[in-house]
Parts: sequence; structure tokens; C-alpha cells
Amino acid sequence: MHVIGLAGWSGAGKTTLLAKLIPELTRRSISVSTLKHAHHAFDIDQPGKDSHTHRTAGATEVLISSSRRYALIHELRDEPEADLATLLGRLAPVDLVIVEGFKRSAHPKIEVHRVANGRPFLFPELPAIVALATDGELPADLPMPAVHLDDTAGIANIVISHALPLGDVLRRLAASAA
Repeated sequence: MHVIGLAGWSGAGKTTLLAKLIPELTRRSISVSTLKHAHHAFDIDQPGKDSHTHRTAGATEVLISSSRRYALIHELRDEPEADLATLLGRLAPVDLVIVEGFKRSAHPKIEVHRVANGRPFLFPELPAIVALATDGELPADLPMPAVHLDDTAGIANIVISHALPLGDVLRRLAASAA
């Protein structure tokens, strides 16, 4: 398994890019999973459903299964938020995991930058950014590969060349936590 992330300000187009990037990678016979960090409370369960009733009654985990998919809901209760290394360890093996969010973590990331946001680049402050995808002018002295945000094939090439094996990512995360 290899890992790379997408980082950028809210509204930069990370999710939109993923929606184009995943089909491009799967066309290249690369199996892909994603791991998304949410900065707010979220709920994938709906009141009135059995799984919601189980969870709100106090179950730590609720696994919902059908012939088409399964979902595991783990309620943290008073536990701290899981770190990226722990979450990566919960995924089934695939060729590539793309992490959306966790922008301050030590895994390699492509910065997604949209000029209309009016926000500065993240790469000068975040050393784990290894490439840039933007809809704007590219800085002349850019110390990394860069591609236009609409160049999905070019971004896929960067993803493939800059994703690191899971073991390397886990060592980076452990070193940065120490």
C-alpha cells in the first residue's frame, strides 16, 4: 500500500479533484481507498434506523452489513480522536490510499490551490507538500513539481511518483509525533 494526501484550504477543490482522480487511477488498474478528515461533528447514521438506535443506546461499535457494502461506525465517546497512523491501519489493503485533510501530518501531500479562494499557498509552511496543483500562475522558483488543477492525468502521474509505501509513512508519522 502507498499513501499520499491532498491538502488545501476549504473550497480549493480537493473533493472535486478526487472525484476526477479516482477514475483516472482506477483506469490505470490502481486500486484506491480514501481517508477523509472532518473538522467538525459528522453523522453517517440517521435517527430512526436500527444502527442509530444501537449507537445512541451506547454501543461502542456498530457494523452494518448488506450484500453490497458494510460500514463500521466507531463511537469515540471519551476517547481521543484517532491519529492518521491508527486510521491507516484500519483500512483493507489497496494499491493507494489518498488522504484528504490531515494537512499538518508528515505524509507526502499535493497542495490543491484555487486562486479564487484568495488564500496563500500552504507549501512554504508545510514541508510534507511535495507537489502543487493550482488554477493560477505557477511561481517561477517553485521547488517542486506543479500542474494545472484541471490536468487530472498529470496529477495522477504525480500521485503515482510521490506516494510512499505505508511503512515509510508510518515511520514519518511516528518520528513527527516524537
